[in-house]
Amino acid sequence: MDDRDYHHLVRAGAPGAPAFFVFHGTGGDENQFFGFASRLLPQATIVAPRGDVSEHGAARFFRRTGEGVYDMADLARATTKMAAFIRRLTSEHGAGAVYGLGFSNGANILANVLIEEPGLVSKAVLMHPLIPFQPAASASLKGTRVLVTAGRRDPICPVPLTDALAAHLAGRGAAVETEWHDGGHDIRPNEVAALERFLGGDGA
Repeated sequence: MDDRDYHHLVRAGAPGAPAFFVFHGTGGDENQFFGFASRLLPQATIVAPRGDVSEHGAARFFRRTGEGVYDMADLARATTKMAAFIRRLTSEHGAGAVYGLGFSNGANILANVLIEEPGLVSKAVLMHPLIPFQPAASASLKGTRVLVTAGRRDPICPVPLTDALAAHLAGRGAAVETEWHDGGHDIRPNEVAALERFLGGDGA
């Protein structure tokens, strides 16, 4: 594996169908959402990378110096690398639109790809994202659809920061939907139902 690549699982889809990239949370791996994504979008090319950073043995997509404190230089590195990986795998498999789904740390790398690489991902599901900084205003996200799911008692992802991320994306022209539950940093059935509606409605 060279520096451009990630250890990953891939299932080739129909030519021209979406490429669906799924990103695990801290301590997860490429298997966390691969089977689910394959069932959700059976015609799509499914790509599930494993984070290339180890935090005490737990895989992540970028480094942090503490809970909610990001190594911003490493986040920039990881975002550039991930965007290039997405472009390369999408091209190699002759896919059409790019969709993404991420949970926790996986949602954070996907969110920063949206922020820094507008137009690359056309549909994104951000499950319990945490962007603890004010992103710079950048190019328009018009034409991008985003679903943000979160818990109102999530100790890791405070509600105001979730709302701020949704507002930032909407302010740049993205069509943003939110789905909340009353729990914490866990995935609940209503989130799954919301993302199934959001991603599965086009029969990809």
